[in-house]
Amino acid sequence: MVFNRSSYPLILWCLLCFAFYGTHAQTKKPKFNVIAFYTAKNDHAHISYVHEANKWFPEMGLKYNFSYDSTSNWSNMNAAFLSHYQVVLFLDTRPEAPEQRAAFRQYMEKGGGWIGFHFAAFALTPSDFPQNWDWYHEQFLGSGSYGSNTWRPTSAILRVEDKKHPVTKQLPQTFKSAPNEWYRWSNDLRTNPDIKILLAVDSSSFPLGTGPKQHEIWHSGYYPVAWTNTKYKMVYINMGHNDMDYEHHQISDLSLTFSSQDQDRFLLNALFYVAKMKF
Repeated sequence: MVFNRSSYPLILWCLLCFAFYGTHAQTKKPKFNVIAFYTAKNDHAHISYVHEANKWFPEMGLKYNFSYDSTSNWSNMNAAFLSHYQVVLFLDTRPEAPEQRAAFRQYMEKGGGWIGFHFAAFALTPSDFPQNWDWYHEQFLGSGSYGSNTWRPTSAILRVEDKKHPVTKQLPQTFKSAPNEWYRWSNDLRTNPDIKILLAVDSSSFPLGTGPKQHEIWHSGYYPVAWTNTKYKMVYINMGHNDMDYEHHQISDLSLTFSSQDQDRFLLNALFYVAKMKF
């Protein structure tokens, strides 16, 4: 290609525009900031999900303009650190130290946003995660203690329980989830006036689970899998346990959580809802 001197002003203008818009795109302020806490030590399926989440959320952040950081250092659960973030995620566990729990409660009571996944709501006495935090399990989540679970991880047909809620917008009445280990809780969330159930297992899912133990297969009942407490900007989502090839020497993923288009839409709706932003 040949350029003459008369072309130079146009070329210079194009280069300046490219530099300006490129810099603008790189420095565009995110709509909100997300911090994800995780442990990733206890179960290969939970570790798999944490790795998957720490890849998927940054990709969504680039696409929808939010920032995403993650940490396994739970001592960061303090007021100074949390002040930089509008949304906190618990990817697999919960804070254990009293000062961390107090900081999280204060963060939520001051209007912070939160999403918890799967094991983040687990509590069973006796176990390594006993029910020793009444505010979190009884008031905030409302679910109480862990009751039981399905096995192995399988997909379910989920039913939208509140079509008017922002977290369920643009979702069909029912949709197929990614494979998951589904939890049952000690408390009936339907009786709690502060809890709004967003998704539940649809009856077309039964039997849910494959066993081999019969109590690991659900044949009937009502099982909420996602809900919000109307006193807070929060959503709990039971998903976050991939199916794993436990039977062989090399443990590998047999499923991924971020593999259902409708479920992914629900997760993004929930993220923007707790961030108090439109999606």
